[in-house]
Amino acid sequence: MTHATGKVLVIGYGNPGRLDDGLGPALAARLEALELPGVTVDADYQLTVEDAAAVAAHDVVVLVDADTSGAGPFHFERLAPTPRLGFSSHSVSPGALLALAEDLFGARPEAWALGIRGYDFNEFGERLSERAQANLEAATAFVVNALHSRAFRRTPDELARSSEADEGDKQ
Repeated sequence: MTHATGKVLVIGYGNPGRLDDGLGPALAARLEALELPGVTVDADYQLTVEDAAAVAAHDVVVLVDADTSGAGPFHFERLAPTPRLGFSSHSVSPGALLALAEDLFGARPEAWALGIRGYDFNEFGERLSERAQANLEAATAFVVNALHSRAFRRTPDELARSSEADEGDKQ
C-alpha cells in the first residue's frame, strides 16, 4: 500500500545495554537524525500500553526490534491486531498494541514488523556486533527507501531491485 502523504510512526524498541538487543533503538536514532517529513520516530526498551495512543494517531506504523533467530539481514512483515489477555501493563506484543489502538481509539493503521537479525544478546554492553551492524545498515537502507516511496508492501528484495533500477536510470 502506498501512503504518499500519510503520517508514519516508527518505534524502535529493545535494550541497548544488551548488545544486539539495541538494534531497534539504533535504527530509530538513525531515522530521527534524518528528520524525514511526515515520519515520527520513537525508541524505548519495550512496547507499552501508552504507545497505543501514538499508534492510533498515524496511518502507518513500523515496529522495529532485534531478531534473535531469523534469517539475516532482516525480515519485514505485515502485522494485524491480536488481542490477548495479559497480566502486565509494562510490556505488550505488537499485535496486542494494535488491538489496543483499535479498541481504545477506533484506529487500525497499516502496521509492519521489522526484525533485524542480531547475534550477541547474553552479555552487557552498549555496542552492536559486527554482523548486527551490517544488518542494521541493510535494514536502514530498506526503511529509508520505504519511507521515501511510502511503498510498504514491497519485500526487501523488491525494494533493493527498485533502488538498483533507480540508480541505473540516473547514470
